[in-house]
Amino acid sequence: MNIHHLELFYYVARHGGISTAVRHMPYGIQQPAVSSQIRQLETALRVRLFDRKPFKLTPEGDKLLAFARPFFDHVDAVGAALGKPEPEQVRIGGSEALLRDHMPAVMQRVKKHHPGLRLAMHAGFQPQLETELRNRELDLAFVTALQPRVGPGLRRSVLLRMPLVLIVHRKSRIKSAAELWSRERIDEPLVSSVPAPDNIFQKGLKRMGVEWRPSIEATSLQLVTWYVAHGHGIGVNLNLPELVRHPQVRVLPLEGFDPVEIVAIWRGEPTPMIRAIVNESRRYAHEKFPEIAGDKPVE
Repeated sequence: MNIHHLELFYYVARHGGISTAVRHMPYGIQQPAVSSQIRQLETALRVRLFDRKPFKLTPEGDKLLAFARPFFDHVDAVGAALGKPEPEQVRIGGSEALLRDHMPAVMQRVKKHHPGLRLAMHAGFQPQLETELRNRELDLAFVTALQPRVGPGLRRSVLLRMPLVLIVHRKSRIKSAAELWSRERIDEPLVSSVPAPDNIFQKGLKRMGVEWRPSIEATSLQLVTWYVAHGHGIGVNLNLPELVRHPQVRVLPLEGFDPVEIVAIWRGEPTPMIRAIVNESRRYAHEKFPEIAGDKPVE
């Protein structure tokens, strides 16, 4: 029996399939290579080890896993006991703008107390990042919350609560949002970003009995301001100077709309490192945006 093939089978059996196993392997390997080597193992043993769809170990697969698991389950622990401690790694997810503009400052502070910390950053949106947290592909994520709660098994801490605003071109005759709500129909194109700000804005419109659907959906909040500045409509954005400051736009406050929350989410009880990163992120948010900062520190 090829011992490397046995290791691959262990990961496939442990994670319930080849594609999932590939994401959890401690070294890089492509899915076709794993499939090929598992077939070689089955050929060598002259048995089928598992059904592919849906995944299920055969009786022979159960026996082989029972043999392999005691060894492979303890490889990391033995390595840690024999060698020098591995620097802790934290895998962090978030929007590209957040990871680019804010996380470097936060992590610089964290590394003062944890100089050996290793980081892996991954950009994405909330639903994708929540899935990766549940699949243990991420340790921590910073997202724009779509719902007031996160899914089962996850915990969250609110870092910022940011008010929504409308932005209009500086030459627009509209002086307030109330002017729009008083109309029977709003003809100006709505420029929005997806997903969170537009979702919350649409819920607020629905409460007032106003219908106004986006004509332009931008991929970032910065693009919303850019389109409004170039005369393409009225935008819904977050009331942050870095997003709405532009010589060609004016900001109109929105009353009666829920704020957009930026939250940190993680699985279960936070590790000391997760707690340190979340609390440092919260301190950073309080210093940079004191009027809209959120929850108390994570205990």
